[in-house]
Amino acid sequence: MEKTHETERDNGVAAVTEQQQQQQQTFKDGSICGYDSLHSLLSANLKPHIFQEVSRLLLGLNCGKALELISLPESVKALSSEHDFDLQAFRFCADKEILREPRVVRVGLIQNSIALPTTAHFSEQKRAIFQKLKLIIDAAGASGVNILCLQEAWTMPFAFCTREKRWCEFAEPINGESTQFIQELAQKHNMVIISPILERDVHHGDTIWNTAVIIGNHGNVIGKHRKNHIPRVGDFNESTYYMEGDTGHPVFETAYGKIAINICYGRHHPLNWLAFGLNGAEIVFNPSATVGELSEPMWPIEARNAAIANSYFVGSINRVGTETFPNPFTSGDGKPQHADFGHFYGSSHFSAPDASCTPSLSRHKDGLLISDMDLNLCRQLKDKWGFRMTARYELYAEMLSRYLKPDFEPQVISDPLLHKKPS
Repeated sequence: MEKTHETERDNGVAAVTEQQQQQQQTFKDGSICGYDSLHSLLSANLKPHIFQEVSRLLLGLNCGKALELISLPESVKALSSEHDFDLQAFRFCADKEILREPRVVRVGLIQNSIALPTTAHFSEQKRAIFQKLKLIIDAAGASGVNILCLQEAWTMPFAFCTREKRWCEFAEPINGESTQFIQELAQKHNMVIISPILERDVHHGDTIWNTAVIIGNHGNVIGKHRKNHIPRVGDFNESTYYMEGDTGHPVFETAYGKIAINICYGRHHPLNWLAFGLNGAEIVFNPSATVGELSEPMWPIEARNAAIANSYFVGSINRVGTETFPNPFTSGDGKPQHADFGHFYGSSHFSAPDASCTPSLSRHKDGLLISDMDLNLCRQLKDKWGFRMTARYELYAEMLSRYLKPDFEPQVISDPLLHKKPS
């Protein structure tokens, strides 16, 4: 009996040790126990019929079916293999209508790591990122992508943890180097491209903003949107560099549909999502930079919920890799100083208004995710659920109006016996 207990104890210790080793591997290379994503892990370890049912529960169904795969050109697949970036493509369908033709648009997301160490010369870092992104943008163009969104602050390391002002050198005007670079590619591929950058407003005292520049398929600048919500969470010391945006909730009408950009931390604010929907967005992009220790359990939930609640498509983009900085910094939480944020876990994906979503891109590799979307699905889901018609905006407006007043008191009705002394 004692030997049996010893064997059970040894097996338990071995299991714990193996689990710790797997966790260390996940932390070290960014994979999940050696797999690129949760989807690939489940696919490799579940029987096909079980995996199919698990996928149905995790990813939902689009018009009653699992998402279809899209066949991409062999040249694009070869680029993905040669340069080791994840490549996935799916199709969202809508029901066939009598009075409207399908409105299918091909949309792409790019996630990437930085190309050089943060200690390299700034101009070399930017040039290397341009070279890396050009290849993947060309792959998107060769795949027929109509609208493409890049990740937050794609031209630079996400240095906003450091509080060092020298990283402001990456800021540039709306018509700066990165915009000109993207304009050429947008015109070349007849593609709308969303380019999130660190903007320097030279007309207003060199004020710095976190901005998405929307570039039309003719290479023209359609407009810009500045990040509405600035985090003050852990290492995300972004208010050191820029303040809350002043552009509201613009929706940009492009050749391929009405789009909006909810930059990074704005995804945690439901009213931010709502406002883009009220302004008529059909696709909302969420270019982000977020790390696993902080937000990963929230990542597959918030955007998908926004797509459902607001009857539009959402494209969620997160960078990949661990970016190490030359000077250590602290989080203000009593823990030791450190030189990196943690691992940016990629996992970019699309969500649809019918609650279906694509599998995520790799957790640790550069990637291009492509999706065909029939924008008719947006109105079909509005008709089905009636969220717009059943919402009580007048009640919300009245509540918010009261909340903004200094003398606001919450509407709380207390039990009259709650504080009554016993007789």
